[in-house]
Amino acid sequence: MYKTKAYSAVSAASRLASTTIPRRYPTERDVQIEILFCGICHSDLHSVRNEWSEFMPTVYPIVPGHEIVGRVTKVGSDVTKFRLGDLAAVGCLVDSDRTCPQCKGGFEQFCPNMTLTFNSPDKHKTAGVTYGGYSESIVVDEHFVLRVPSNLELAGAAPLLCAGITTYSPMRHWGVSKGKKVGVVGLGGLGHMAVKFAHAFGARVVVFTTSPSKKEDALRLGADEVIVSRNANEMQKHSGSFDFILDAVSAEHDVNVYINLLGRDGNMTMVGAPAKPLPVAALGLIMRRRSFSGSMIGGIAETQEMLDFCGIHNITADVEVIPIQKVNEAYDRLLKSDVKYRFSIDMASLKSQ
Repeated sequence: MYKTKAYSAVSAASRLASTTIPRRYPTERDVQIEILFCGICHSDLHSVRNEWSEFMPTVYPIVPGHEIVGRVTKVGSDVTKFRLGDLAAVGCLVDSDRTCPQCKGGFEQFCPNMTLTFNSPDKHKTAGVTYGGYSESIVVDEHFVLRVPSNLELAGAAPLLCAGITTYSPMRHWGVSKGKKVGVVGLGGLGHMAVKFAHAFGARVVVFTTSPSKKEDALRLGADEVIVSRNANEMQKHSGSFDFILDAVSAEHDVNVYINLLGRDGNMTMVGAPAKPLPVAALGLIMRRRSFSGSMIGGIAETQEMLDFCGIHNITADVEVIPIQKVNEAYDRLLKSDVKYRFSIDMASLKSQ
């Protein structure tokens, strides 16, 4: 093992602070990556503060971060996909059992034995749990390492590994394409990526927001129309007309008003995660054979497909780049939705610690 610099939290009430953590030396199939940028995901904050203790209790110390881009510095003897100096990325997963039907089908994100990039039991026993991307380097099996198109700006590419694939995957699954009418509920870290993808797929894109001030930004990102969701008359005009709606809102809200905007066989997919259950009116689904579903990230092959798609269409997240020393301030701002639209940590700042 070797030691590398990182930022960690030692309790639910503590701030993130500088530390050192162990990493394993690469085995035959491993890739070692110098981390250049790491995006900040809302799940980082939830995990640090142990807010998901009912189903994913945090083990401390925790090193968050699963939106990782960097450069390959070492490869194991059996590695075939990467060479020294290649750009590489790591998302939410660093391992799975690879034998279950989910893994064999390319859906590693649903593997019952998946290993998350941070706060999962470490199969290699380097530490009690896996440590994430708020660190100088990471070592990952090459199957879970992704190629980054060379034309993408790296700070903006980092959030693609979670926010990007979280919105790309359901759009691909539900057939978003040219000629489709697509709604995006919420213009935040997830929503702004959804707008970019839906636009690139050729769909007609409508953004729903509670903030009239976001109209200009939504149009800049690729929306064809912006509707203030509190305006009942404007909402009614679109009744029964959408093929697909992506709901990226994590706050409590009425999903039925959006379900009623779906046409026959239309689908609404949740990628936001409200803390409380949301009531759904059965008749709203039944009358037009509508469906209401959820989605998380994608598998490894689909995540690579998404990155390649981003390379072709030059899609990255809109980011505010910060040094690691401002990560606690960024968490405070994240709670206030005070960012357009994701934070990306310049990990070179860690070298000054």
